[in-house]
Amino acid sequence: MVKLIQYFSVALFLLVQPYVVRAKADKLANLRSSKKIVAVSDISEPYFAIQILALEKPPQNPSFFKNIEKAYEYRCSDGYVRYTVGQFNTKEEALQNISRIKALGYVECFVVDIRHFRLKNSETASTFVPDGQTLYTIQLAAYRYPVYTSEFKEFDEVMEFYMDDRIYRYTVGAYKGDEALQQLKKVKDMGYQHAYLVPLEKYKPYRIE
Repeated sequence: MVKLIQYFSVALFLLVQPYVVRAKADKLANLRSSKKIVAVSDISEPYFAIQILALEKPPQNPSFFKNIEKAYEYRCSDGYVRYTVGQFNTKEEALQNISRIKALGYVECFVVDIRHFRLKNSETASTFVPDGQTLYTIQLAAYRYPVYTSEFKEFDEVMEFYMDDRIYRYTVGAYKGDEALQQLKKVKDMGYQHAYLVPLEKYKPYRIE
């Protein structure tokens, strides 16, 4: 009798498991279909927004979005999925709305310029032509928490930055023009397939020495 119950339990688990997994994967599906969460595939005006969340995977708690009318979802090439609210023409206009968004419960929100977002699988990543006068660095990775730069053992000197979006970024090198593309290819061949070029000047104020 005990064995029969065990067999029945296993069979029931195998039968129900696919539905549980599917339900977990689709927890935000209703919000997307109702356009409460809008997936962004191209960066366009207006460029300023208020970021309320950044995670390595989409959140599995739909109630997080219950207090807002619409959120914009950005799947970025640094491995994070970012969610913003509002669309503003200027940074000042966005800042005027910060207190209102915090009052809704998103106390760690802050203003972002979405032009700094690099979308995953974006065509711009493969067709990007560096400006010959701009100095670029190669971003290797981005994390919510800091790591030792020695973890990037393939490189002699790795730079660490802590940005306004509270993400730690790690880059290597400083190059211009065609050399930047050549060095980027070398880095990708070393296993950093999601590496990409960023203007070093933009990152400099946030460097951790």
